[in-house]
Amino acid sequence: MKIVAVCGMGIGTSVLLKMNAEKVLQDLGIEADIEAADIGVARGAAQTADVVLTSEELAPEIGDVPAEVIVIENFFDLDEIHKKLSAAVR
Repeated sequence: MKIVAVCGMGIGTSVLLKMNAEKVLQDLGIEADIEAADIGVARGAAQTADVVLTSEELAPEIGDVPAEVIVIENFFDLDEIHKKLSAAVR
């Protein structure tokens, strides 16, 4: 499974989201390759990804991709990430 964590610059919040998604997937017992990316890189990476995690304001900028785009409201909220990711990967 390939997951892309997206923020505007690909430096700070996407790395935080990536790390929190890794924690959640570990708890779920699911292996995945998770990449942190900025919006420009994410458009291409989402073409081969299964899931894209991003904010509400960036989700429309991902474009038409085969990946499931999941909006995360609070990148610090492990419960929210757990709920939304587990629904997508099961």
